[in-house]
Amino acid sequence: MNTKALDVACWKYDRVAALMNGEVTIEGADASFHTARIVTEIFESMIRGQAYDVSELGMTYFLRTFSEGLSPFLALPIFPNRAFRHSAIYVNKHSGIQSPADLASKTIGELALYSHDAGIVAKGILADEYGFDPAQSQWLIGGIDFPMKPIDFVARPHPSDVDVSIAAPDTDLGKMLDTGEIDALVSADVPECVLQGSPNVGRLFADYPAVERDYFDRTGIFPIMHTVVVTRELAEQEPDVVRAVYSAFCRAKDMAAEALHHGMTFNNMATMVPWLTDLLEKNRALMGDDGWPYGIAANRPAVEAMLRYHHEQGITDRTYAVEDIFVPYLLDT
Repeated sequence: MNTKALDVACWKYDRVAALMNGEVTIEGADASFHTARIVTEIFESMIRGQAYDVSELGMTYFLRTFSEGLSPFLALPIFPNRAFRHSAIYVNKHSGIQSPADLASKTIGELALYSHDAGIVAKGILADEYGFDPAQSQWLIGGIDFPMKPIDFVARPHPSDVDVSIAAPDTDLGKMLDTGEIDALVSADVPECVLQGSPNVGRLFADYPAVERDYFDRTGIFPIMHTVVVTRELAEQEPDVVRAVYSAFCRAKDMAAEALHHGMTFNNMATMVPWLTDLLEKNRALMGDDGWPYGIAANRPAVEAMLRYHHEQGITDRTYAVEDIFVPYLLDT
């Protein structure tokens, strides 16, 4: 059998480790794996120059590649990065923000992009659950203490009625939050002032694990941050290879989940995380045996929420359907 040479890029998650170290192989392919210092560098290489055949992309980065209903990429229902995002909303404790309603009229920083993956989910949840309207606030887009180049390789739209400014390249939104120069911050990454326990800052939802667990219990949505895409050409010309890519990512993820489950037998002594076994037991009780599912059926509500948020927040020109963005022969997964 002839093998297809594939360049595959993703960050070094536990759920892809078995792929990267060769324990899991992609049938019919000779795969070379690539990563980067930060995951957005992978996104940039894929979007600017289609540097890979298979690549992780943030959902919002992927959806910003659509023009007139088409993208050079199609997604596989693989979701290597997902996170609840009530915890991604930080506030200055002297700003008077006690609840989501208090965000109105405030200046809010946001990491990297207006409606970056964490931001689009946080805004969407705030709108759905608390009636939040981004147009009632002022937005400042920039970096935090972790060095990151400006995101200039995707479209950066926002609604005309939303006040959005771009911060200077050397701006640290985390420091501005700490000093009160901005009132709140939405960020996928935790700013240093929060990690260091500054008395000036906190989260909008102080008991965010309880709030996020309640959100999942009511909605069944585990928000999706990133997916895996292939070039449209590869999807059309090599369906067997693309199916094999999907299967291999699934096997690698299942191996990582099984390792965590098996570790519970030994009280997860291989990790330096006290009470990890208790956390895993609680997560399984809430989320079921497969708390990190791949495939369309298990993720349709989460994907549809993300697609709706993109249009509601002015990032896409329409609300795309699941069928518009995924490889068609994997829609039955």
